Amino acid sequence: MSEALSVVMPVHNEAPHLRGTIDALVESLDRSDFVADLVLVDDGSTDGSAEFATAALGERLPLTVVAQPNAGRFSARRAGLEAAGGTWVLLLDARVRLQPDSLSFVHDRLTAGESVWNGHVNVETDGNPYGAFWNVLVELAWRDYFADPRTTSYDAESFDRYPKGTTCFLAPRLLLLDAIGIFRSGYANLRYANDDTPVIRWIAQRERIHLSPSFACDYTPRAAFRAFVRHSVHRGTVFLDGHGRPDSRFFPFAVAFFPVSTVLVAASFRHPALVFAAAAAAAAGAGAVAAAAGRSAFETASFAALAPVYAVAHGAGMWRGLALLARDRTSATA
Repeated sequence: MSEALSVVMPVHNEAPHLRGTIDALVESLDRSDFVADLVLVDDGSTDGSAEFATAALGERLPLTVVAQPNAGRFSARRAGLEAAGGTWVLLLDARVRLQPDSLSFVHDRLTAGESVWNGHVNVETDGNPYGAFWNVLVELAWRDYFADPRTTSYDAESFDRYPKGTTCFLAPRLLLLDAIGIFRSGYANLRYANDDTPVIRWIAQRERIHLSPSFACDYTPRAAFRAFVRHSVHRGTVFLDGHGRPDSRFFPFAVAFFPVSTVLVAASFRHPALVFAAAAAAAAGAGAVAAAAGRSAFETASFAALAPVYAVAHGAGMWRGLALLARDRTSATA
């Protein structure tokens, strides 16, 4: 039985990645029984992303291009969902290449009543220390799953034990529209919103979310230092929005971070040598954790070298988030 699937892809200056992403999508669709179309949301790109995507796709799939000023991934996905016509929607980021049999696997599970699927994401690490860092971080954070990747599912109670994200996420369109409609960020500017964890948590309270290495994709991470730092700062900002809530297992960390980091910064001003000691300790600790987890020498070295950078950048993002919250609440009460 054929199922109508709309693939919603938000794009902001991702022209170099689009051909590979689209070719992999088309191949995976060709191996499945989905009747599909692509809704590409050009979120204020300046590199001709929409034109590149149109040329890469050709006549292989029906294409709808939605253009908007740069407003962030959440707004782009909402616009794509509103323009989509499929019963099912696959949210797919521009740096993500589906594995060939992923959609065939998930199509059969949909017909069996398993209606919500989070993609199993493989982070590319070959020769890229930034990719290696993210891969180690993700697999350590969700070690219960990555120690034994398997076809499984989780609900709201077990939500924090499993990896999740809307990088590759398939669900009924109406359910996604309801989840996005109910979502509220702590930030007035949705470019900084945590646009996946609260949305997926809301869905998990209503439907089990399924996960499997048979519904998988490959993610191309940033490959330059400045891009890594910018992304780390952004992750810190969205982390506060998504996990500065009592229902997250990371809530105590989010609360404790601010007084602890204030004390550390104050101490470093009085004793500058503490900065180097803290960086060395962070690197050594990260390397020890990675090595104990059986990571390769390259992954261990990458994780150790970048851990101090990530800690500072992520922390700066959390402080930026706190400043945004304070500014927005002050504006609201003025």
